[in-house]
Amino acid sequence: MIPFNKPPVTGAEEAFVIDSIRQPKMSGDGPYSKRCHQWFEESLQCHKALLTPSCTHALELAAMLINIGEGDEVIMPSFTFVSTANAFVLRGAKIVFVDIRPDTQNIDETKIEQAITKKTKAIVAVHYAGVACEMNKIMAIAQQYNLFVIEDAAQGMMSTYQGKALGTIGHIGAYSFHETKNYTSGGEGGLLIVNAAELAERAEILREKGTNRSQFFRGMVDKYSWVDIGSSNLLNDLSAAFLWGQLQKANEINSRRLEIFQTYMEAFLPLKKEKDIQLPTIPDNCKNNGHMFYLKCTSLEQRTDFISFMQAKGILAVFHYIPLHTSVAGKRFGTFVGDDKHTSPTSDTLVRLPLFFNLSDKDIQYIISSTLTFFGYEDNVQ
Repeated sequence: MIPFNKPPVTGAEEAFVIDSIRQPKMSGDGPYSKRCHQWFEESLQCHKALLTPSCTHALELAAMLINIGEGDEVIMPSFTFVSTANAFVLRGAKIVFVDIRPDTQNIDETKIEQAITKKTKAIVAVHYAGVACEMNKIMAIAQQYNLFVIEDAAQGMMSTYQGKALGTIGHIGAYSFHETKNYTSGGEGGLLIVNAAELAERAEILREKGTNRSQFFRGMVDKYSWVDIGSSNLLNDLSAAFLWGQLQKANEINSRRLEIFQTYMEAFLPLKKEKDIQLPTIPDNCKNNGHMFYLKCTSLEQRTDFISFMQAKGILAVFHYIPLHTSVAGKRFGTFVGDDKHTSPTSDTLVRLPLFFNLSDKDIQYIISSTLTFFGYEDNVQ
């Protein structure tokens, strides 16, 4: 079976992990965490980067940072992972879902304004498949209505919008280093990106259980104490060391994923032209990271048959999000504003193909051959 995903392994990780075991500090914010923080701040050109145990933790920190509370409303797409909504529900917010665009599967920026009320506090822009939302429009709306913008860039490492790294455009950003992502810290992990300078100091405090411990270690205070709400949101340094190994070959990982992505795109153009199968769209002002390759079938039935066919061929192709607004919790904690024109149909028809750093050329060609065979093309790949 060709799996849908395998965690990326470059060969550079082991030496750093072994070295981290020998360090006097293995808990959070050890030497490898500090290296990673510096790498992200320099590479992403952000104000502050802080490793977290997961992207979920980073999003929860974001909700605390902007003081989400009972009665607040947060606008986001329904076609996203549950953590995007949960982070704000945990603070008492009501989630306001709006429809997505049919080309990028991102939040439809033209639907946001009609969902804004006096209770709205933030917009969450989810960069699906590592392709940027229309951030200029979203930031303009946020400025007009005095709202925060949180970028859920879980899938967006190494992607850009008009030359800016995803996660660095809104007030706060969040990355994931889960094993399904382009880069991993050993299975789980995340990153909080703070772009609004006035939030940076508090971000450290909330991440350190509500204490000013980070300031103490920098010599800014003579002792540390409990000064705010918070939780334990530091990534251990063993995981940071694994991630540091990945970052040494960040460009290599990115190039390989983009190579696979482009190979799929070129091979499946006949499906788009002749079979009405939709392929990923990358807007001109965006640079993607090859995080995901998907097809949008013409119906739920066709997708179900395709997944079964691929499984029989030994290939794991999978569907993606079930719309949050249709779930039990989504109905309890949120509401959908406007028409569900594209969210549910996308959920019913989108299917993802295997795409990971260590995927072999032979397996790629087999996946392409099997896919084309299903859609009625002669199997001409040896």
